[in-house]
Amino acid sequence: MKWNLRMAAAQRGIWKASEFRRLLAERGIEMSVGKLSGLWSGTPSVLRPDELDAFCAVLGCTISDLIEAEPDTVPAPAADAEEHGQAVGQDRDTAVGPVRRVTPKPRTGRSLPPR
Repeated sequence: MKWNLRMAAAQRGIWKASEFRRLLAERGIEMSVGKLSGLWSGTPSVLRPDELDAFCAVLGCTISDLIEAEPDTVPAPAADAEEHGQAVGQDRDTAVGPVRRVTPKPRTGRSLPPR
């Protein structure tokens, strides 16, 4: 994911995080200086939908102007071990014969209560 908050803000003439914070406050979104600084200078790990709506309202943009998908950066899924006839963690060179399935035994009795 590519986060384009600063670019979207710059295209609307907003150059400082403090100015953007003031505009958000006018829309009812109070954001700490630290959180806004993180959003302004880096990619967010968590972003609430109401905050995203306020960003779009203040900047007059859409979500796609703020967030750009980068599907090419996601690694391809690993091949399933069962498709290759080998146990998990076993090298192909050392796999001999069919893979033997491990079946858990049923537990009998109860465990002791915690001390």
